[in-house]
Amino acid sequence: METKPLNIFDFTQESLADFLVEKGFSKFSASQIFDWLYKKKEVDPQNWSNVSKKCREYLVENVDFYLPKVIWNAKSKDGTRKFLVQMNDGQTVESVLIPAKNRLTQCISSQVGCAIGCTFCHTGTQGFKRHLTTGEVTGQFLTLSIWLRENVHVDERITNIVYMGQGEPLHNYENVKKATQNFLNDKGFGLGQRRITLSTSGLVPKIKMLHDFPPVNIAISLHSAVDDTRTELMPINKVYDLKRLFEAIKEIPLKAHRRITYEYLLIDGLNDQPKDIDALAKLLEQKESKINLIPFNEYPGSNYKKPSVKRTLWFMDQMCKKGFTCTIRATKGDDILAACGQLKTEYEKLNTWDNQVEIVPVDKKVQEIASL
Repeated sequence: METKPLNIFDFTQESLADFLVEKGFSKFSASQIFDWLYKKKEVDPQNWSNVSKKCREYLVENVDFYLPKVIWNAKSKDGTRKFLVQMNDGQTVESVLIPAKNRLTQCISSQVGCAIGCTFCHTGTQGFKRHLTTGEVTGQFLTLSIWLRENVHVDERITNIVYMGQGEPLHNYENVKKATQNFLNDKGFGLGQRRITLSTSGLVPKIKMLHDFPPVNIAISLHSAVDDTRTELMPINKVYDLKRLFEAIKEIPLKAHRRITYEYLLIDGLNDQPKDIDALAKLLEQKESKINLIPFNEYPGSNYKKPSVKRTLWFMDQMCKKGFTCTIRATKGDDILAACGQLKTEYEKLNTWDNQVEIVPVDKKVQEIASL
């Protein structure tokens, strides 16, 4: 008797069709199954009325139907919701739902922990544990979609996805790629390309592979246009410095009228000076760049401070005067540690401040990154 090495949510429609044909079933069943799972959000195969009984019985016997489970959630005063989601092996990640006018964005995690070790990021303090599978990435969206239907309103929908949760998405390239195919698939979730944003810290070898990735929005975690400062914030810069990073960025295939978003975490006294503005203006191309300023979100044990509102507005104004499109990301969910850079899966400490933060030496972290 076969074991269950596969999870139904690990399949793309194409790979599921190939699997079913190999087992003697109709290729068209894959389309029907995707419709049930992702359009109707019906995960019990016994209710798939137009799928053959033999096919359903085979899948139940040989394929796992485990979905990530919500084991904790909190709602911010601004409406942001943070969820602790548990995988089949007990590992957990955090996922966030961020409301805005006419959209609801899910911030999805791609790994348990993260290997990059950015010094401003709470996730980086827990280290890297493992990649999420395709089904665990896809499953975060489906699980929270079902949760909204059952706990908020039957018509509540997630409209946008940002890969800005825990982990470096391009470190988990293949699984994130397949999950994105499911998000875009008309028989899957049917999201538009412009509704998905892939954010990367600058893993150059994988950036060079983006020609093979579904055409979604690309965001680069830049945070400084000065090598020394960026290295302090992001050890990855010691391996892939700004020169190598931007050589790779030039190879990203952009569709017409698309721009790359550069995320710039603004930290008081570190990267918010006139010299930083000059360096940023010199580094970026006006027509192909959008700068998204993110005022630093403090977390337990963080060494950096949030800039004043006045300083943040001044920085944006200076970049706009230089001809750049520059916006400020609204801070949401910081009262429940759900804002950018604050995610960390410690279930037993969700409601407490954790001041025991382990700082990983930069040189050790650089060696780890070079092996990715």
